[in-house]
Amino acid sequence: MKISTKGTYALRIMTDIALNGDGNVTVSSLSAKTNISEKYLEQIIGKLTRAKLLASFRGTNGGYKLSKPAKDISVKEILQATEGSFKSVSCLEDGVKCDLEAKCLTVNLWAGLNKVINDYLASVSLDDVVNKNIKINKKS
Repeated sequence: MKISTKGTYALRIMTDIALNGDGNVTVSSLSAKTNISEKYLEQIIGKLTRAKLLASFRGTNGGYKLSKPAKDISVKEILQATEGSFKSVSCLEDGVKCDLEAKCLTVNLWAGLNKVINDYLASVSLDDVVNKNIKINKKS
């Protein structure tokens, strides 16, 4: 599984907005800070807004801000808004029926991998990312 630029940019956008506090952030200021084109930012911000992770405001002081506190937004939510599914193999996608499922010896491995990835991303909040509170569990 590989996270696309939309996913990585979405996380950068959300961290930048979280660092801004309660003020609204404009697309042009985000573009200048993140070096992402305004057109591409608008696509990503649209997905984040539809996922109810960002709130948009119009007018003179318009822009975007987090729709809830950073501690209540998981990295999983951010990535799902732009990436969709995190399934490591297509046979585990919702609605996909595999003719070999009953005989497949590897399906549990892939399902376990999906669980680890989803659980980890759900356990890390946007606040953890912003404050560098991410613990890496290295085993030797």
